[in-house]
Amino acid sequence: MESKKKPSPTCTAEFRERGVRLYREHRPDYTGDKAAWRAIASKPGCSHDTLRAWCLQAARDSAERAGLTTDERARLKHPERGNRELRRANEILKKASACFAQAELDRPFRK
Repeated sequence: MESKKKPSPTCTAEFRERGVRLYREHRPDYTGDKAAWRAIASKPGCSHDTLRAWCLQAARDSAERAGLTTDERARLKHPERGNRELRRANEILKKASACFAQAELDRPFRK
């Protein structure tokens, strides 16, 4: 079974920080957050949804908004990854056990 890896992010932390900084500096020029995200996203060259996610996460990280910070998310992901690997190993062991049990039943009986 092939493991599927998530694509690595193409944007650096500096690039994200630049986008968030642009948003924060120019937000008062627009009537709402949505209009600001749509207009400002083209400056750093990302989608408005990406810029929105970066801005919301930056607000969580700076305690301006409720929710999990980046560090908390990373801490929660580590055990989840380990659990996923253990479940995968258990599944392999179950299949191997079933295979060996079937081979034992198919073997001719000797006295």
